[in-house]
Amino acid sequence: MSRLSTPELTDIDAKTQGTLDTIAKQFGFAPGMFTTLAANPRVLEIVMGLQGSIAKLLDAKTRHTIALATSRSNNCDYCSALHGYISANLAGMSTEEIELARTGGSTDPKHAAVARFSQQVIETRGQVDDEDIAAVREAGYTDPEIQAIVTVVVVTLLTNYLNNVNDTVVDIPGAGA
Repeated sequence: MSRLSTPELTDIDAKTQGTLDTIAKQFGFAPGMFTTLAANPRVLEIVMGLQGSIAKLLDAKTRHTIALATSRSNNCDYCSALHGYISANLAGMSTEEIELARTGGSTDPKHAAVARFSQQVIETRGQVDDEDIAAVREAGYTDPEIQAIVTVVVVTLLTNYLNNVNDTVVDIPGAGA
């Protein structure tokens, strides 16, 4: 059972309800995480703004690989399930690619490197070794792309922490988190 209160739909203002409607259209359903965040419309606005901003960084499969690796590293069942759903249904990733990303791997060497690097960022709290940076560079990532990778990790951390604090009930279709 979730630990934070979720507002009744009748208690949500029109602007926030519009945001929730947009999310439901995007995903094909309304993830409970966002309804819970609607209790504080500013937090929902910040999360959605950050999500919109990182959509401009890197390609979708790379972003989702990062989110899957980060969510698993943070033991966030909700985000792991949601990013698995998004990766399969909106980013075209296979079940194998999704599971490999969660464990820090990929069939694609470049995605495997970004998944491992993302997990190193989490495990070291950003104090990665020179070897970690060298490995992600050797996979073909530039320094500006490494900055983008870290940014995607940190934005994913925000939703991981919000969902871990809440112990959000996994309501993702087909999720076996």
